[in-house]
Amino acid sequence: MSAAEKYDVFQAIADPTRREVLHLLATKERSIAEITTHFDMSRTAIAKHLHVLADAELVSGTKVGREKIYMLQPEPLTELKQWLAFYEQFWNNKLTKLKYVVEKEMMTDTE
Repeated sequence: MSAAEKYDVFQAIADPTRREVLHLLATKERSIAEITTHFDMSRTAIAKHLHVLADAELVSGTKVGREKIYMLQPEPLTELKQWLAFYEQFWNNKLTKLKYVVEKEMMTDTE
């Protein structure tokens, strides 16, 4: 990916480590040092994950002394929620059909 291209929300949350970072930041603001303690990887690796999340505007960082404190910016997740909501209709339809089949089979078994 070139420097001119930005990560979008979907790319950012594709990685399980980044999803876990978002989960951590949902509870409180944290420094990179604190975030790193939750993972079995280097500070540099976590910094790269934070860069992707910041590029997708899912986190922001504020310099406090020598540390940078990161906080969740959940607004871009609205795009993801809207995208998933569209596909929910298909799950609901499938579940309704499954319920019908199971109930029909149960009725047949009791007769």
